[in-house]
Amino acid sequence: MVPFLQDNVIYRGVYCWLGGNEGNAQWCGRDGLLPGGYEWVAYFVAGLTIMLILVNGALLGAAVFVWAERRLLARFQARRGPNRWGPWGILQPIADLVKLLIKEDIIPTAADRIAFTLVPIIMLMSLLLSLAVLPFARNTYLANLNIGVLYIVAVSSMTTIAIFMAGWASANKFAMFGAMRGVAMLISYEIPLILSLVGVVLIAGSMSLVSVVEAQYLPFILVQPLGALVFMLGITAELNRTPFDILEAESEIVAGYHTEYSGIKFALIQAAEMAGVLAASGFLATLFLGGWSGPFLSTQLGALWFLMKLSFFVFLFIWIRATFPRLRIDQIMAFAWKFLLPLAMINFLATAVQVYFFGFYHGDVPGEITRNEQWVMAAINVPLAVASIAAFGHFAREGIRVPAVRLESIVPTPRVAEVD
Repeated sequence: MVPFLQDNVIYRGVYCWLGGNEGNAQWCGRDGLLPGGYEWVAYFVAGLTIMLILVNGALLGAAVFVWAERRLLARFQARRGPNRWGPWGILQPIADLVKLLIKEDIIPTAADRIAFTLVPIIMLMSLLLSLAVLPFARNTYLANLNIGVLYIVAVSSMTTIAIFMAGWASANKFAMFGAMRGVAMLISYEIPLILSLVGVVLIAGSMSLVSVVEAQYLPFILVQPLGALVFMLGITAELNRTPFDILEAESEIVAGYHTEYSGIKFALIQAAEMAGVLAASGFLATLFLGGWSGPFLSTQLGALWFLMKLSFFVFLFIWIRATFPRLRIDQIMAFAWKFLLPLAMINFLATAVQVYFFGFYHGDVPGEITRNEQWVMAAINVPLAVASIAAFGHFAREGIRVPAVRLESIVPTPRVAEVD
């Protein structure tokens, strides 16, 4: 058995059920179905099982999310939504997938065929790799890396490369415009997004997502309200969601960076974007809402608590899309640099001072932030968040407001002829 996977419930169960006699008792306490010498089969099947669950769960979750989003958006906008295929339109994502599968896969003549084909693969690969460190319940994950937070940031950055590849390889000016917008926006929003995670790492004392969950005596959304807000808005921009969907602005540049994509390639790009919302909601639930922990039976009902928290953030993403109009590119950039970045810096500095103070309280030795200390941090950071949002929200509005222009400055006032 692989040492770093021995605590994984799914891996351990499959391996112990199949594992050979030789060395199996050391991990499982009993013999497996296979004879000695075939432990490699159990290792292969156990790992493949986890990967199949991860991949199919992400793609099936994307289909369910598409249906739920279309139904909820219809309710927000006083429409019916999909209601033809299956009861309540629940088979609509399947119908859409079948339609995309039978469509012709067209590649422009002037396109770079290799780069053009790699884009949907890279986008989907970035999503699946990020899910590898997400703990769905206690001891239920693919890998518990001690640099899990850093790993998420690094892997998710591959999406920026894929978007630029799509625009450049398509040999289409609209796709290139969308890609350049995307690169400028994503790089700008990654800075406050990464800074918002520093406070979580400082309090937890580890980059492991499992350790972050275990360190939350209080949900970090109370201890780190500014960090949660900045991460939520930053990840919304990273996912190209409204109101930050300027790189897919159909009223200006058709479909942006994926204008030339069709058939299965377009389906994979859309699947990566939709499943990305689920992954982002899972990370929000893990980092700021306690992950699998709940008010009771966290070990037995951990997966249920996690799904409930994930669904809450999914609903927030849909609510934001249904409420706010698309921003202009100058407003999007000003929002990142004039609002989110100062808030992330304030949160980082305040958290660093608090952790440093509690370090002296523990005898100048970095230690675990206790439950009472987290209550103290929440009492300080919640009013700080309200004051900071009010102050920098005013400054950001003043910075992006379009100046009023008097009509006389555009249309000159006709002169009245003087009469002698």
